[in-house]
Amino acid sequence: MIHALLWVCLHLQTQAAEPPVPPEVVPLLQSGLDAENHHDLDQAIAAFRKAADLAPSSGVVFLRLGDAYMKKGDYAAAIAPLKRAAELSPDSLAVHQLLGFALLAEGYASEAIRHLEIAHEYGALGIAELQVDQPAEAVTNLQAALAKSPNDPDLLYYLSQAGTSLSSQSMDRLLSAFPDTARGHQALGENYYVMKMFPEAVKEYEQAIALRPDLPGLRLELGQVYAASSEWEKAEEQFRAEAKLQPGNAEAAYRLGDALLQQGKMEEAAEELQRSDSLRPDMPETLYSLGRAAALNDPSVAERALARVIELEKETPLAGQAYLALAEIHRKQGKTEQADREVQEYRRIQTLNNRLSPTTQ
Repeated sequence: MIHALLWVCLHLQTQAAEPPVPPEVVPLLQSGLDAENHHDLDQAIAAFRKAADLAPSSGVVFLRLGDAYMKKGDYAAAIAPLKRAAELSPDSLAVHQLLGFALLAEGYASEAIRHLEIAHEYGALGIAELQVDQPAEAVTNLQAALAKSPNDPDLLYYLSQAGTSLSSQSMDRLLSAFPDTARGHQALGENYYVMKMFPEAVKEYEQAIALRPDLPGLRLELGQVYAASSEWEKAEEQFRAEAKLQPGNAEAAYRLGDALLQQGKMEEAAEELQRSDSLRPDMPETLYSLGRAAALNDPSVAERALARVIELEKETPLAGQAYLALAEIHRKQGKTEQADREVQEYRRIQTLNNRLSPTTQ
């Protein structure tokens, strides 16, 4: 064990061009490592501190001391020995990694960034950049970290935060520098829509359209404002204009089809919804609306669409609604037993989802 430790120390010293560890320090390092292996971090720290007193120019010793403090969760105490280790071993990635983590844990994000960059610790680096209001850089580094750990919930959370911060930063710049442009009015319209201030949103979208009538997306968003307030004729007008402007836009076709469905224009609605499904197949909301629109005039199309919703959605509330719509079709066809089974499936899914949903007091 001692020979292995000496080899590691000498290897690190060669990398950092350090003076050799004094012979009397080696037993202390071994004692500290043994204490760590027995989960006695206080004893390990005591041994490494004695080693540091005897070898104040050894980066390895200060790295071990800092690492022991990190393992204990005492990040504040880890910073000083790790900074000393970084001075003595400036090329050691392990030192920069631990020091970056310790600084970040204690809230010194701006100071941590340099060390995390050297260590190529992209996840922690992105978190530090987010904390110092550098969301664009944070997004880049967090995405790099997620490429290696795609199921890390912390990375996913911080990437979401960075994206939101970057979006807010861009929006503030847009509204402050270009408030009277089409995009400026569009951004305000989006804000009013989120706040359910529909008349104000309509006004902003109308101003945006007046400035750039051929700008894709404006009429689609204005139509959604009208749909939110159940003004379906006005919504249809905007969705139809968007579908004409962008005939390959599946969402525009879906929105137009849904607006027609809400007004009882079943044949035309089914046509638009089928067109939307051909542009972007297997969207459950599109298929469900198609099932409802085609139920009267083309029940076979409706059945296929609703069955596909159930296949895609499994036991979600939308799948339950698809069962209920199928039951209505089959009851009208005289298939009573099949309709009853579908109603039972609807109730089962409804019960399941009610049980899974958190109750509010």
